[in-house]
Amino acid sequence: MSQSVTRAARIIDAIAADPRTVAELAESFGLHRSTMFRELQALEGVGWVRRRGSGRYTLGTRLAALSKQALDSLDLREAGAEHVRRLQRRTGNTVHLAALMDRSIVYVDKAEDESGVRMYSRIGREVIPYCSGVGKAVLAGLDRPARDAVLDGVTWQRYTEHTITTRELLDRELALVSARGWATDDREFEAFVNCIAVPIRSPMGVVGALSVTAIRMVADLDELQEHLPALRETAELISRELG
Repeated sequence: MSQSVTRAARIIDAIAADPRTVAELAESFGLHRSTMFRELQALEGVGWVRRRGSGRYTLGTRLAALSKQALDSLDLREAGAEHVRRLQRRTGNTVHLAALMDRSIVYVDKAEDESGVRMYSRIGREVIPYCSGVGKAVLAGLDRPARDAVLDGVTWQRYTEHTITTRELLDRELALVSARGWATDDREFEAFVNCIAVPIRSPMGVVGALSVTAIRMVADLDELQEHLPALRETAELISRELG
């Protein structure tokens, strides 16, 4: 990699960590201010950085767009296919893989015992974010604006007596999910079904979630929690596949 490309990448990394002025960047990189100013002008010209009114430089809109394209190009289903089926064989329960797609969370893969009870979920169907394990696992890993975007327009419908039906209660639940690292669906959409779920991350952040689901007569939440180590291990393997 050429020296100029390497330096440009380092400048972008520095700005991403902390918006800085020309003088601060010049001092950090051991360059003359005029040289650093030219570097920043070039990066600003292609939309990779932008200058704030304060004189500090931050990441540009073009770089944000490229980041979104990179995130969208991640084929979560392909990365997780083998791991999802291995986890299903290991647990004997239904395994769901869901992806964050723009402002929606969508089921992208599913493996279940062919002799078992069919679940509501279908590949390609949107997840109801506030009463599903994968939905809450994803939401808990998002910042406030991204979480707001996913929940914008949600109709808070009560499916069972355990369904969360307000944003305030959901945010409390998500704080717990974030702290412990996993989410549940405790009879919240269907009274006879429960699940546990963990987020899947890429270098871009949370991109989806993985869950183990069971009919309560087969396995209650306490029994499902015994699969947490395997669930976390599988999510980590999928994350590695994503880079």
